[in-house]
Amino acid sequence: MGKFENVLAAILRGTSDNNLAFADLQYALQKLGFEVRIKGDHFIYTKQGVVEIINVQPLGGNAKAYQVKQVRALILKYKLAR
Repeated sequence: MGKFENVLAAILRGTSDNNLAFADLQYALQKLGFEVRIKGDHFIYTKQGVVEIINVQPLGGNAKAYQVKQVRALILKYKLAR
């Protein structure tokens, strides 16, 4: 498995939401085709065909657990996992 598959599996598994690196969450969103806009420490991701906007901020070097859950919900809702 490659890096993307490993990160995607970690997001979908949901067992390490508190320990997911922020850079890994960003990497997964970019590989899924989301475009990023940065405003301060807010990283705002949008994708054509996805109504919701994803707004994530780092917490130290990790992603915030509730934001990982939001990303997981969008991946499942829009069937973005290949």
